[in-house]
Amino acid sequence: MAKKPPHSDIDEAQVHVSGRKKVAVGVPAVLHSLKIANDQMGIKRSVQTLLQVNQKDGFDCPGCAWPEEEKRHIAEFCENGAKAVAEEATIRRVTPAFFAEHSIDDLRGHDDYWLGQQGRLTHPMVLEEGATHYVPISWDDALREVADALRGLDDPDEAVFYTSGRTSNEAAFLYQLLVRGFGTNNLPDCSNMCHESSGSALVETIGIGKGTVTIDDIHNADLLIIAGQNPGTNHPRMLSALEKAKGRGATIVAVNPLPEAGLMRFENPQTPKGVILGGTKLADEFVQIRLGGDQALFQAIGKHLLEVEEREGGVLDHPFIDAHTTGFEAYAQEVRDVEWRDLVSATGVPETALRRVAELVRTSKATIVCWAMGLTQHKHSVAMLRDVVNVLLLQGNMGRPGAGVCPVRGHSNVQGDRTMGIYEKPAENFLQWLDDEFAFHAPRKHGYDTVEAIRAMRDGKARVFVAMGGNFVSATPDTNVVEAALANLDLTVQVSTKLNRSHAVTGRRAIILPTLGRTDRDIRGGGEQRVTVEDSMSAVHASRGRLVPPANDMLSEVAIVARLCAMVFEGRQNAPVADWAALESDYTGIRDHISRVVPGFEDFEAKIAKNRTLYLPNAPRDERSFATESGKAVFTANRLEYPFIPHGRLLLQTLRSHDQYNTTIYGKDDRYRGIHGGRRVIMVNEKDIHELGFAENDVVDLVSEWRDGVERRAEEFRIVAYSTPRGNAAAYYPETNVLVPLDSTADISGTPTSKSVIVRLERRQPAV
Repeated sequence: MAKKPPHSDIDEAQVHVSGRKKVAVGVPAVLHSLKIANDQMGIKRSVQTLLQVNQKDGFDCPGCAWPEEEKRHIAEFCENGAKAVAEEATIRRVTPAFFAEHSIDDLRGHDDYWLGQQGRLTHPMVLEEGATHYVPISWDDALREVADALRGLDDPDEAVFYTSGRTSNEAAFLYQLLVRGFGTNNLPDCSNMCHESSGSALVETIGIGKGTVTIDDIHNADLLIIAGQNPGTNHPRMLSALEKAKGRGATIVAVNPLPEAGLMRFENPQTPKGVILGGTKLADEFVQIRLGGDQALFQAIGKHLLEVEEREGGVLDHPFIDAHTTGFEAYAQEVRDVEWRDLVSATGVPETALRRVAELVRTSKATIVCWAMGLTQHKHSVAMLRDVVNVLLLQGNMGRPGAGVCPVRGHSNVQGDRTMGIYEKPAENFLQWLDDEFAFHAPRKHGYDTVEAIRAMRDGKARVFVAMGGNFVSATPDTNVVEAALANLDLTVQVSTKLNRSHAVTGRRAIILPTLGRTDRDIRGGGEQRVTVEDSMSAVHASRGRLVPPANDMLSEVAIVARLCAMVFEGRQNAPVADWAALESDYTGIRDHISRVVPGFEDFEAKIAKNRTLYLPNAPRDERSFATESGKAVFTANRLEYPFIPHGRLLLQTLRSHDQYNTTIYGKDDRYRGIHGGRRVIMVNEKDIHELGFAENDVVDLVSEWRDGVERRAEEFRIVAYSTPRGNAAAYYPETNVLVPLDSTADISGTPTSKSVIVRLERRQPAV
């Protein structure tokens, strides 16, 4: 029997620290995931549902985007995947009676954990201007009010359309068509806050904003560098792939400010070795790098390789460099000129250790670099990732087995959304194909990314906000600014499966449109529909839910968008031409349109039939071909950058706990880091704690300092002594997003600098 949701928030004062782990997964992970599944779904539903996760005839996990292998295990899910499924497949329900009991002020008083634990939304709801409670509204009336609000705007650019990475390819394609048919490219998405720096660097250097490796490449790499990523918490199924690579002789280098359990040892609960024989040691080398020092690490590797090449020869792949790249000499000179003492200062790593890692690269026959937000959320992230590419190009580690770049995406279809056109700066050829297919002229003016959208709402330039999934309020930086910006709007619309803080922080009017999730059966036009998703390695496959939906009349995201298209485009000049009712009834029609608009999706329906996988073309990987201006991969010369930390201050990174996936909080524990019962903690080096005049367990306020002079404060955080580099600290988001200045963004990509926040600690004064 599933447990009822909590009646109140957990008391953060009960936080305690004990039992930090040096190994990831194992039997405790299985037991914990099954406990959460049982709490949300009950035993029978848990078994029925979890056995369908990531199976060829089942549904794609709503968690991360790590790919599946062709041969699937009967339990093809990880601990956090099981939690994500349990959250969506819960039998708890948020009905109109819940909203009648809880006012909007009451909802604002609860945290994201409590809100998410209440269960699945069941009915469209509306919050009228000045009202104290959401009240139910019919589907037709709710959609008509959204359409009328959009059609009543003076300019299409007064609307902002946000997207989460869990939206299916079919829904994403229709959604971007709705937005462009309406007349704007205001399509901010979660990529803007996560991997936009990856896309910016990769498009410039190799001509494609995606990774260039497959799951087989991971298995067959000679050297894997895992930088700025914590797979044990964020992508646990990746550990199985790393274990397989280790079994084939791979060397793994872990680069991270924190010694994460998932980078050290893996106990695979699906093998006897993992259960009873101690598992597999993963990292052969752990580089405990200072925040923002990764560029210096890769420049150090490049510098060492060039030095050995000049001294001994045989290091660089000259045929590849000569035939497939440009810019080598400028890059080589930049790296030769940088001083080793500066590289040591930036990384916090001795020169001997830097050279030891570089030697592993030199002797590797095939190298892959994997990374996540630890590399993408700094001011100099794009330059940092260019230097990652530079190192790989030196030895021809592009377009051959076991080698390449591997940005590890978060949400399970965030890459697919971008492929389908969810992007505020669309390419001209994509827009032309869209025009030809739907007989209209899409707007060419670039739209708002996430940060620009917040500024527009803040400054009164936007009036309507529509979110296709996600939790915009909790995911974005500078929380107080975001909440005030949303309050400026005439209408906020949330298409959601569950309650979150974005339903409590609204415009003057607000509408909630509940929708089907991945686990739900989707019956349209008398037939069972399936959708598709794209994983981190450009593989597209089908997903079909099996559970009875939370409400009989609940619409899918596809159905919601199709009906909005019909209403918004009715009688409108220069609108896309399509049979919206037919597309809502049969998603094969959407895939037919996609096949004629998006390259690589030719014969889409046939290729995913019978649960087969469609592998999208990837020119750098498949042909060593690069869609850059020169037609070659580009070496870049990048000035060394790294953060400066003023005396008496700390450089803070925001991160996830183990009981969390993005803004979804599964519980208040972080088992691997040994933090239990609360989330308002800051992890600080023990020497820094004493040097700053504090003691472990002191309660402090975190105050960020930035050039605008605005005081941003996160209150009541408990100090925890932790193994971090001197001057560096870590704390969980979304609680610390309030500290990230809206205008502190990465050069070129515009990604918020959530891994580079200067803070001071202020002692809490006792209550009077």
